[in-house]
Amino acid sequence: MKQITLKTAAILLGLSFSGISFAQDANKINVVTSAVPFLRISPDARAGGMGDVGIATSPDPNSSFWNLAKAPFATSPVGISATYTPWLRDLGLNDVYLASLAGYYKLDDDQALSSSIRYFSLGNIQFTDFAGNELQSFRPREFSIDFGYSRKLSEKLGVGVALRYINSNLAGGQSLNGVSYKSGNAVSGDLSLFHTGVNSIGHGWNWGITLSNLGSKIGYTTDAQQKDYIPANLGLGIAHNWVFDETNKITLGLDINKLLVPTPPSLTDSANLAEYRNKSVISSWASSFGDAGSFGEELKEYQASIGAEYSYNNQFAMRAGYFYEDKLKGNRKYFTLGVGLQYNVLGLNFSYLIPSGNGVNRNPLSNTLRFGLVVNLGGDAPAAASK
Repeated sequence: MKQITLKTAAILLGLSFSGISFAQDANKINVVTSAVPFLRISPDARAGGMGDVGIATSPDPNSSFWNLAKAPFATSPVGISATYTPWLRDLGLNDVYLASLAGYYKLDDDQALSSSIRYFSLGNIQFTDFAGNELQSFRPREFSIDFGYSRKLSEKLGVGVALRYINSNLAGGQSLNGVSYKSGNAVSGDLSLFHTGVNSIGHGWNWGITLSNLGSKIGYTTDAQQKDYIPANLGLGIAHNWVFDETNKITLGLDINKLLVPTPPSLTDSANLAEYRNKSVISSWASSFGDAGSFGEELKEYQASIGAEYSYNNQFAMRAGYFYEDKLKGNRKYFTLGVGLQYNVLGLNFSYLIPSGNGVNRNPLSNTLRFGLVVNLGGDAPAAASK
């Protein structure tokens, strides 16, 4: 995407994932990047209040965003969720948002079907040419839709698979300076595993493993050499539930995530840059574990989330969490808070990203709010506010 007008959209997305200070030495910064980074935004207000922890927490209607294998262990036969997230409001943007819809249906005690939709609007952008002349305005947008199937392999172990379609329309079919831009399309899949060790009252350990967005590259022109990787990811999660009595419960969870995307070479390294762009998708997943230059550098490419949830009487939940990413790999660091309310089959979740930094060091995600609605039908009280 070589046009300045298209870079506007890319910069907007980049800001949403980076709090790097301009005062840092740029030669030391080597951020692993991908196309369609909206797939990395937490679309779930419950997890958003726990520092983006969701791989091994108790199942709820948002499980397809985190670990599809959790769905067969849900207490309700049917679950539906909707979330709305205004994005980058701290930067004065009022028309950028992420909306999501997700749900599952249990075929029986061992099997479940799931689906989810994510829609990301980048607001209205004015396109210009290199001379700064206005061309036309456009509303870039991206979305994904997936369908999944999950089942129990035993009373404690479940697996899930999902297929996803991704569409990214950043230019609206513009043809600029002889280059025609089009919507980018990609197909990907998820594989997930979930193990629960909780007892009959909900006390014990859960763990999970996920491989998400394993799929094709995405391109915005007819040039096959200009296709970009999508954010394939390896996720590992553990969570422990403490049940103190019939009304008081606490969950503590930890998620570790690693992008399965190659570390990019320097823009001046033409030989390695060509190899980077021409690498096949499958080989890029394997090489992402050893191409950073050193073991210490590889460790910096892992992100960590830790979160806690306190539930009272299955009706009220308080949440807190922390997300960490190395300062040279994106520098997302933030604390979160959240609450959940439950009445009958209806649940409401809210999360808040606590402001941090000042001036150019201020986190652009500061003051981010997420609003979530959860409906669980035909069963017990939902996990979103109970475990």
